[in-house]
Amino acid sequence: MARNKFDIDEDLESPFDIKHFRRAYVYIKQHKKPMIISLVLSALSAAIALTAPLIMQHVVDVTIPAKDASALVGWSALMLVTIIVSVYLATIRSRIMTRVGQDVIFEIRTDLFKHLQQLPFKYYDDRPQGKILIRVVNYVNSVSDVLSNGIINFILEIINLIFIAAFMFAVNVQLSLIILAGLPVFLAIMLLIKTRQRRAWQSVSNKSSNLNAYLQESISGIRVTQIFSREQHNAGTFSRLSGNYRQVWMRAMIFNNLVPFSVDNLATMVTMLIYLVGLLALDPVNVTFGVILAMSSYAARFWQPILNLSNLYNNFINAVAYLERIFETLDEPVTVSDVPDARELPSVKGNVTFDNVTFAYDPGINILENLMFDIKAGQSIALVGPTGAGKTTVVNLISRFYNLTDGKILIDGHDISQVTLRSLRSQMGIMLQDSFIFSGTIMDNIRYGKLDATEEEIIAAAKTVCADEFIREFEHGYLTEVNERGSKLSQGQRQLISFARTLLADPRILILDEATSSIDAKTERLLQQGLNELLKGRTSFIIAHRLSTIKNCDRIMYVNNKGIAESGSHDELIARRGLYYRLYTAQRMEA
Repeated sequence: MARNKFDIDEDLESPFDIKHFRRAYVYIKQHKKPMIISLVLSALSAAIALTAPLIMQHVVDVTIPAKDASALVGWSALMLVTIIVSVYLATIRSRIMTRVGQDVIFEIRTDLFKHLQQLPFKYYDDRPQGKILIRVVNYVNSVSDVLSNGIINFILEIINLIFIAAFMFAVNVQLSLIILAGLPVFLAIMLLIKTRQRRAWQSVSNKSSNLNAYLQESISGIRVTQIFSREQHNAGTFSRLSGNYRQVWMRAMIFNNLVPFSVDNLATMVTMLIYLVGLLALDPVNVTFGVILAMSSYAARFWQPILNLSNLYNNFINAVAYLERIFETLDEPVTVSDVPDARELPSVKGNVTFDNVTFAYDPGINILENLMFDIKAGQSIALVGPTGAGKTTVVNLISRFYNLTDGKILIDGHDISQVTLRSLRSQMGIMLQDSFIFSGTIMDNIRYGKLDATEEEIIAAAKTVCADEFIREFEHGYLTEVNERGSKLSQGQRQLISFARTLLADPRILILDEATSSIDAKTERLLQQGLNELLKGRTSFIIAHRLSTIKNCDRIMYVNNKGIAESGSHDELIARRGLYYRLYTAQRMEA
């Protein structure tokens, strides 16, 4: 399925089953002690509150007829104490569970983030960023209360029902049976709507994800939107997605509201039956007005836990849709990872060998087939060719951002699939075409790849790539704060800072993917002087569309038709008058 679109619903990879809640228990069991304390406090609060109807019955049947004012004051004071104690215990319990809920949010979100950090490029190629973000933020928030307060409240409401039933039957058995008569009707309603309710909230999850994905995409591309005056069209798309969300939300709320609506009406009918049967059908000697008043109070109290349980059920159904998405993300396989017996890659010289390498992003559609070449340490290699031929794929495979379909890649004779990713990538300097700048200072951005770098090393790296001059022109120099993606910097400045970041890591293998595409010709000439010194003794792979920048490379490889169509030095390829010659000649004519 083409999932990398904001307007396509994401079908679940696997249906929900009880194992999800068994997995969720891992987060809950770490907080068993405060949850047990909360449960005890809640039970005590509920039990104390249930004495109020008995006090009320005694006052109506005994104290008031006896006109005992002092006893009335005493009983009133006792009822006030029960209310205060009950509220106090409930407040303590609420504070404890608020802390537990936030701890659960922290732990789930941390696990999600750590897993996302390990997932391969392929995962991010297939999904809009907004659909990933909503799982880490919104969905975790939605399930945390169910995993903490929800469990406590569920147990508590069951205990409440048992206590209330015991008090009811102690007062009057016949009227208690009338109260229980509404339960079969309620259970029938719940069975009828539960499947459709879950599907409705899955739809809400989908439409919310779509809306979030489009919003994130629109914010990231706001400059392009305004350049092409797409504001009105984009507003229409957002309105359509928002309307879809509103539609499915309203449908889900119909099912949600049906439950409390049913409970309220059943409770009202049961209360009416208590008064009707109590006053007209039962023995007035045994069923006093105080008894009827107490039973009507217990009826309201009995159906309140039922209503609370139904609300918990609603929350459970909602959380199921979100919990499925969370665990689906956690279950995404980390396909590019260390093998069980992976070893550390020792310090390398930089010999690189492609041994019969075949690679496909999607099964059956090969980008590279049976690719073979051997690069000696210290050589500079240029990769040229038409767009989409696989140049960036080649350098991504050297860094093992993707797993090979077939064959192997060796560095100094070591199969890179058998060494740890950290030891492999720590010896590589990679500058991608998209120069990403993080929020923070310029110095922090340059230091990103080498956290222990000194200020002198950072400045030296910046000078090598000709970034020092423009950095010092800022009021705060290297301590200048930049926004995410470096919105305050020009594209060329962002690339130079990224270049300094890459060079500071002192890599043995250097990969430059269109690294100078946004630098003016004058700056590029200055930069080339520094690079000539830097590239000495390092193996380098350079992808550049401006062929004038790679004329001095030791070898130029023309990538086409799933392999290397031509390979040689600039002079050799020009003399051959093949694909590279035609490409170079065409560029000179355009210039």
